[in-house]
Amino acid sequence: MNSWIAPSILAADFARLGAEVDDVVAAGADLVHFDVMDNHYVPNLSVGPLVLESLRRHGVAVPVDVHLMVEPVDRLIDDFLAAGADYISVHPEATGHPHRSLSLIREGGAKAGVVLNPGTAVAVVEPLIDVVDLVLVMSVNPGFGGQAFIPSSLDKVAAVRRLIDASGRAIRLEIDGGIKVDNIGAAARAGADTFVAGSAVFGVPETHASRADDYRAVLDAMREQV
Repeated sequence: MNSWIAPSILAADFARLGAEVDDVVAAGADLVHFDVMDNHYVPNLSVGPLVLESLRRHGVAVPVDVHLMVEPVDRLIDDFLAAGADYISVHPEATGHPHRSLSLIREGGAKAGVVLNPGTAVAVVEPLIDVVDLVLVMSVNPGFGGQAFIPSSLDKVAAVRRLIDASGRAIRLEIDGGIKVDNIGAAARAGADTFVAGSAVFGVPETHASRADDYRAVLDAMREQV
C-alpha cells in the first residue's frame, strides 16, 4: 500500500484557508486532514461541515480525511458525508455503538475509520475489523495541535499492523500527533502507511518564493524518511 501524507488544516492559516489547501495540494499532499472538535469530547472547538463545503466549492478536489473528535457522532456523520468527506473516523468512546457508526459511514459512500487514543486498547479494533477501512492511532492525546509525540505509540502501531495483516483486508494505518521529519521514518517502520502532519507542514518558515514550495520541501523531506 502506498504511503500517504495528510497535512492537517488545524495548523493552517484560517484567514486564507482556501489558498493554504491549494498550496499544500500543489506541494504533493495525498489527503487533507480535517480535525473536528466539539469542546465536549475534547476540550477544544474547531471546524464543522460548512468549512468542508466551502473548500469543495472553492475547488478542492483532493480526498478529505475527517477526524470526528465529537460526542455523539452519528448526526455529524451525515453532515460530513453531505459536505464531501472521503474518509470519516470516529472514536469508539464517543459512540455507544461503534459498529453502527462505522456502518453509517460506509453506507453513505465514504471510507470508515476507528481512532485509538493513547489510552485505548488495540483490542477495541478486533470486533470492528470487518467494517473499517482505516485505523487511526493517536500519538498525542486528542484535542490540541502542536503536542509532543508519544514514543510508546509506535508499539501500538506495530500491534495494529499485525492485526490488519492477519485480517487480509486492505486497511490503512494512520498515525496522528507530533509527526515530523525526524520521527516519520520510525512510524513507517512500525507499520504506518498514512501520516498526519500539522504544524510540521503549515508551520514551516517561509524560505521559498511561494508557500507551495515551502510545503513541498517539508513533504519531500518526509517522503525521503518514509
